[in-house]
Amino acid sequence: MGSNSSRIGDLPKNEYLKKLSGTESVSENDPFWNQLLSFSFPAPTSSTELKLLEEATISVCRSLVENNPRTGNLGALIKVFLSRTKELKLSAECQNHIFIWQTHNALFIICCLLKVFICEMSEEELQLHFTYEEKSPGNYSSDSEDLLEELLCCLMQLITDIPLLDITYEISVEAISTMVVFLSCQLFHKEVLRQSISHKYLMRGPCLPYTSKLVKTLLYNFIRQEKPPPPGAHVFPQQSDGGGLLYGLASGVATGLWTVFTLGGVGSKAAASPELSSPLANQSLLLLLVLANLTDASDVPNPYRQAIMSFKNTQDSSPFPSSIPHAFQINFNSLYTALCEQQTSDQATLLLYTLLHQNSNIRTYMLARTDMENLVLPILEILYHVEERNSHHVYMALIILLILTEDDGFNRSIHEVILKNITWYSERVLTEISLGSLLILVVIRTVQYNMTRTRDKYLHTNCLAALANMSAQFRSLHQYAAQRIISYTCRHLRRYVYVLDKLYFPHSHCSTLQHCFSTLSDNGEELLSLTCSHILRSYASSLFSLLSKKHNKVLEQATQSLRGSLSSNDVPLPDYAQDLNVIEEVIRMMLEIINSCLTNSLHHNPNLVYALLYKRDLFEQFRTHPSFQDIMQNIDLVITFFSSRLLQAGAELSVERVLEIIKQGVVALPKDRLKKFPELKFKYVEEEQPEEFFIPYVWSLVYNSAVGLYWNPQAIQLFTMDSD
Repeated sequence: MGSNSSRIGDLPKNEYLKKLSGTESVSENDPFWNQLLSFSFPAPTSSTELKLLEEATISVCRSLVENNPRTGNLGALIKVFLSRTKELKLSAECQNHIFIWQTHNALFIICCLLKVFICEMSEEELQLHFTYEEKSPGNYSSDSEDLLEELLCCLMQLITDIPLLDITYEISVEAISTMVVFLSCQLFHKEVLRQSISHKYLMRGPCLPYTSKLVKTLLYNFIRQEKPPPPGAHVFPQQSDGGGLLYGLASGVATGLWTVFTLGGVGSKAAASPELSSPLANQSLLLLLVLANLTDASDVPNPYRQAIMSFKNTQDSSPFPSSIPHAFQINFNSLYTALCEQQTSDQATLLLYTLLHQNSNIRTYMLARTDMENLVLPILEILYHVEERNSHHVYMALIILLILTEDDGFNRSIHEVILKNITWYSERVLTEISLGSLLILVVIRTVQYNMTRTRDKYLHTNCLAALANMSAQFRSLHQYAAQRIISYTCRHLRRYVYVLDKLYFPHSHCSTLQHCFSTLSDNGEELLSLTCSHILRSYASSLFSLLSKKHNKVLEQATQSLRGSLSSNDVPLPDYAQDLNVIEEVIRMMLEIINSCLTNSLHHNPNLVYALLYKRDLFEQFRTHPSFQDIMQNIDLVITFFSSRLLQAGAELSVERVLEIIKQGVVALPKDRLKKFPELKFKYVEEEQPEEFFIPYVWSLVYNSAVGLYWNPQAIQLFTMDSD
């Protein structure tokens, strides 16, 4: 590097890097450092270039690993950087471009070296390289200077204290990147790390007092979404030939540019993508998520999670309880606006989830907003485009909705917000619809997609839980939303009959259904001998009547019979057999949702009654089903009551007339005839070891989205490359 032109391919041959990694010891006061740090580096703009940079760095690192125990050059480089950072704030105020530029270059080299060191060696070996003192090779004393801890504290100071200016933007990004790299040892372990150097340094000692200030700074970086300085605003003019920096202390004249980060990132993602329009905001958010998801130390809880859990609004003047450590205040309105605008990225959605789930102050504030559509609509759009999103992003968006629907005020208010022309909803033109009805449509579409494609039990459970939480407050449902609730239920009712047919009657030797049912005894034992393969709709009630006598035993015997017909225990049951319990759960939940609406807000939802009456024939078949008998009572009562009134009104009624009769009938229906059920309420609870999910997820986001950082995919152990 140095004053000569620097290109990626030239790095292993660079005389300054050779000297840094060579056998000669270089004092921290040697003029060599000014020469090494005076370089202009063409920014990598693709994953290919980032990979080349990684490969070039490895060759230098391996030489340094071999020689550093004797030379101590890594420690000298870090000490040069540490001494410079003490004057960095003053240099920024004085617009000392050259000093900041060289300090940035020092950090860039340290970051590149540290990344390879962490990948190539154990934590114990890494610490030895950072605790070197001039002693005989291999002799490391326990009280030797710990440069790694000093470096981390210095980075935290740099991130939190240096003012964000055009000339300090890139060194701020590099400081955050270096902290991400320091924590990246997790990438190279399959198991979640519970004791590591990150716990040692970040959760105790001199780094700990910076906790709240660091979290606050990273949040504000995300909020402000500061873009990098425009090309015309760079502190050094670009040389026409793109050459290196011509550095001269005496003249103070310099040309070239220190641009060391790329907007591309791993995988050459387009620079125009929203999450990368601000490298500083993107990198800050990733570091914040990594810190928030560190596991607790054996004797110390994660202080960064504590800070995220407890911060308050700047408008909140109440004192913090003395029991809350790492407390700070931040502008909630600005944070809310940024969260609404940035939901296109996984990491912003994960931050929203983290804040809603862990910080009660944020949750209370958001639920009190009168413009919740600004937050909910981007979440619904994520779910609507489920085919284009990774499963983790969809899951986080869904959990956010579930958390929001735990609040009755939210469930009421979303039906009062009227939306116009939802352009991204393509199944039907929605010129006017409430936010609540749109939420129902999108969630039903998501669960339907899941049942037919991904078949993730947790996903459909949480979808239905969100609908269930809302059901008692359904108001003025859009006719299409009411139709989809009923049609989705009917879809599973039909599917259920089909699966029972395939499960109970796998053979096709029976001539007539009448003969099949005539052979049944009262206890259903002879069901095993039946061989008919088709159940017509008219026989569904007879089958359910049979099931009601020995439901579980009949199911078990039918399953065993099916296994016998497959001739081998090694052959898995067909999908339809495995699906039976899932379909029954979905039907039960959908019937409970319909029942909850009818019981609590029948007079507000004539469109739901209309849709129910339209499909009454199918619902009536399930009156006698043992799993649904109780919940069908109210639904059957409503169907019977309104069917009777429609029959009295005559034939060939228009839609408008039917709705009018329903609205009149609602007033006449005695409410005490509807059986009361416990209120449907579901609360999101994290798994017992949430880190097993979140830590690989966060690091996959870092791997795919971090600015200008590349890791060899073959070295990654924490997650597979083809995972979401």
